[in-house]
Amino acid sequence: MSNRRTVLKPSAQEALEHLKYEVAQELGLDDDIQQKGWGEMTTREVGKIGGGMVRKMIRFAEAEMAARDGQIDMSQPDQGGAS
Repeated sequence: MSNRRTVLKPSAQEALEHLKYEVAQELGLDDDIQQKGWGEMTTREVGKIGGGMVRKMIRFAEAEMAARDGQIDMSQPDQGGAS
């Protein structure tokens, strides 16, 4: 069973962290994170951040698919080592 927190593309880890803080800032939660830390954030707050991240990633994927005429090239092997 895989860990849900495993990043499939380790090279994307930094970008995901940036996205997390970007969404937190947009929601006005960045000050709370700095003051309380992630461990003291409520489930609702963290869920809002995660949901915002997913929405942004979907918008990004849709834009990429539109730019590629709906084609997704899955022929390249995964560089992250996960399957």
